[in-house]
Amino acid sequence: MRRALLLRHGRTAWNAQRRFQGQADPPLDDVGLAQAYEAAAIVAAMRPGMLVSSDLRRAHQTAEIVGAVAGLPVIADAGFRERGLGHWEGLTRDEVEQRYPAEFATWLAGADVDERGGEPREAVAVRALAAFEALPATQLTVVVTHSATAMALTNALLGIPQTVHPLGPLANCHWTELFAEPRGDAAPVWRVRGHNLGAPGTVVPAPLHDDSADDAADADA
Repeated sequence: MRRALLLRHGRTAWNAQRRFQGQADPPLDDVGLAQAYEAAAIVAAMRPGMLVSSDLRRAHQTAEIVGAVAGLPVIADAGFRERGLGHWEGLTRDEVEQRYPAEFATWLAGADVDERGGEPREAVAVRALAAFEALPATQLTVVVTHSATAMALTNALLGIPQTVHPLGPLANCHWTELFAEPRGDAAPVWRVRGHNLGAPGTVVPAPLHDDSADDAADADA
């Protein structure tokens, strides 16, 4: 059975500051590095056959740690980059609300914010799905990516519209596990085996618009 792990990168200082990252390129902070080593031990025990990563630094750093433990090279692919967020990148949620109140209200309503530039959700899904489908089939493929990209790709594989994300955002260094259900000569049907999986302990996936959360500020903006 073919399986895939869509693993979110470890924490960055921008995550901790609740800054929208998008395709900006901050590195992992000390917490993020520790998260990556913790996740790497679990992922390596699953004996993946392929390790692919977004080419953005926070994802690639996470993947390099996983690869060192699992004994796998890292294949970088820009198709798994985070969603571009236009002129929101580098701003905190409070700054966006103050500078672009109308755009912020649109975001709070769950709609795409066309005025800021960047990418619509559907475009993220198209590029991530194309990158995923181009990968050779292995028993277990690990894709180190970003929360919004993982959400868009999961929806695309499951046939869910990009207007809703029923599984919600991923916590840092947690993953969605999917498996492909064979259908003879037809394309396989992808199913979810688990979501927000990771190291044991309390997981706070950080609801998208919960001001009490301090994680996943760039989850699905």
